[in-house]
Amino acid sequence: MPVKAYTSIEICKEDLKFSGAHFTIFSATDRERLHGHNFKVSLLVTADVGDNGMCFSYVEIKSRLRKLCARLDEYTLLPAESPYMRVVERGNFYIAEFNGEEIPFLQSDTLVLPVRNTTVEEFARYLLELLLTDAPFIEGNEIRELVMKVSSGPGQWGSASWTRD
Repeated sequence: MPVKAYTSIEICKEDLKFSGAHFTIFSATDRERLHGHNFKVSLLVTADVGDNGMCFSYVEIKSRLRKLCARLDEYTLLPAESPYMRVVERGNFYIAEFNGEEIPFLQSDTLVLPVRNTTVEEFARYLLELLLTDAPFIEGNEIRELVMKVSSGPGQWGSASWTRD
């Protein structure tokens, strides 16, 4: 019986990164101080091997990943879906309301993301969901599985995965 062969390729280049300021929210009353990281991004892609011995064009996926990173680069990142913090607009500012504090951020320097917290786990899920909207790439290359990983420093990665039904 013939075996269907899939191959996994990991794309983890030095320039697949974004710099961002954030703070993790631990509870209704506890959060980190605002600080920043140089977040690294990696993607593991499992796909069919084509007749040419390749799964897909590495140039295509690296280009897509660079664009995703550029969307987040050099912003303060705030969670829109936190159960403990509310973000409101006031003039040219976003005001993060947390535990009786009002923390102002210039809108031009800030992204309010559809995440629950600004953690590597949530960034990985968010970036994976953005990549999955690229149906021509996913369908055109018969992608079987994706694992998006985001790191805030050496030895600390969060990941999110998708598998074709």
